Amino acid sequence: MGFFDFMTEEIAMDLGTANTLVIHNGKVVVDSPSIVARDRVTGKIIAVGKEASLMQGKTHDNIKTIRPLKDGVIADFDASEKMISLFIKSIPALKKKMFTPALRMVVCIPSGITEVEMRAVKESCERVNGKEVYLIHEPMAAAIGIGIDIMQPKGNMIVDIGGGTSEIAVLALGGIVCDKSVKIAGDVFTNDIIYYMRTQHNLFVGEGTAEKIKIQIGAAIEDLDQGPEDMLVQGRDLLTGKPKQINISYREIAKALDKSIQRIEDAVMETLSQTPPELAADIYNTGIFLAGGGSLLRGLDKRISQKTDLPVYIAEDPLRAVVRGTGMVIKDINKYRSILIK
Repeated sequence: MGFFDFMTEEIAMDLGTANTLVIHNGKVVVDSPSIVARDRVTGKIIAVGKEASLMQGKTHDNIKTIRPLKDGVIADFDASEKMISLFIKSIPALKKKMFTPALRMVVCIPSGITEVEMRAVKESCERVNGKEVYLIHEPMAAAIGIGIDIMQPKGNMIVDIGGGTSEIAVLALGGIVCDKSVKIAGDVFTNDIIYYMRTQHNLFVGEGTAEKIKIQIGAAIEDLDQGPEDMLVQGRDLLTGKPKQINISYREIAKALDKSIQRIEDAVMETLSQTPPELAADIYNTGIFLAGGGSLLRGLDKRISQKTDLPVYIAEDPLRAVVRGTGMVIKDINKYRSILIK
């Protein structure tokens, strides 16, 4: 313990393509969309998070909404740094301090990330006063957040479907034995819905509306026991140019998402085929764990279960599994030091 430790604050961050979550003192203090609105004339950031997401698709020429992260990695360095900085400043406990404290941070990264992309995440955090920045792979954090003891000599399979990437990993002894990272996740599902509406109904809908459809009636299979009610969707008619409204059922969305989900299934099968036999035996007994927002698609667990013939469990509160795990790591950094990337 150094003299300056009382001035150091510990922060756990899940820097996601769709949402950024921050844990401070064991509580989730920031849960916001990863979006920034910038004034094109002055170059200033006008809004960030929820405010900026309300502007998405509704801006004029002088305002641009940016998503600084793409496929789980930083695409716009400047915007991401400002976004991280504003999120950290909005933490209630840090607002009261006279000066910005030094930060000890643990940040999640996708498992298929390159060295350069890793450095970008690290530098972004160091510039917002991160004195010690540790990185952790998302499947690891998700496993810890679900409550799996990852240090055991026992195989566990995690499928984390986020906004930009789906991470599939087999973990044992505090390490990733085999993993696959595919760039098919929430964003691709949203684009699938936009494309389906366009081609099947001649209706042009924006990203926000497609996102709403995905959350309200998104499904992975066409025959659910208790399907959600049909949904009314408004958009622009591509033939007449007039605004119009149509009725959509969850079966149509299941059709729209079918190909993308198939690719996630293929990635799961591929990872299983690379798993060493002893760990495969463990996975047969423990099953597959789903985390991330994508796992909330109705019937997805059933579909993966049918494909793999294994039991599939969805984490409780899957949206926060990763950040919860990261929060547990920062509380006990010495225990988890071996799995962190310094």
